[in-house]
Amino acid sequence: MSLPLTRARAMGLALFLALALFLTLIRLIPLSPGAIPRPGPELSLCLAIAWILRRPDQIPALAVAGIFLLEDILLMRPPGLWALLVLLASEQLRHRWVRWRDQAFVFEWLRASGLIVLLIVAYRVIMAMFLLPVPSMTGLALQIIATIAAYPAVVLFARLVLRLRPVSQAELERAG
Repeated sequence: MSLPLTRARAMGLALFLALALFLTLIRLIPLSPGAIPRPGPELSLCLAIAWILRRPDQIPALAVAGIFLLEDILLMRPPGLWALLVLLASEQLRHRWVRWRDQAFVFEWLRASGLIVLLIVAYRVIMAMFLLPVPSMTGLALQIIATIAAYPAVVLFARLVLRLRPVSQAELERAG
């Protein structure tokens, strides 16, 4: 009986890692060279939040830290800072997902929005504390708005395409 659960977890982890790596590689492609880049949504963050709120057993903390550390390195951000912030946020979500799983999507979106704002602002504040170059406030606001607006689309993609559904009560009882 534990083999299908293990296989489902492994498949979920592999799918998450593949999607997160794909999103990171898409960000590396120069789509319009020479143009001033506008900050886009943090789709990897949206994917991680949505996945952890639906299937926290499929994504271990090491996978979250590893994929965001790789993203930090590839996107030339301070190594480990964004990964640490996302890891802390994901663990906070992982401990509260049981209480939140039966609530309406609007409440999930509000909580995810608050977490997104907190993460992006904390990232900027920590960078400023260490006298690193920080993005402009306009860019920061645009990135926050884009990420919050993209979250429902990521959840819809996860639900319709990936068939990622929240853990049911029967699955919780079967897992113990």
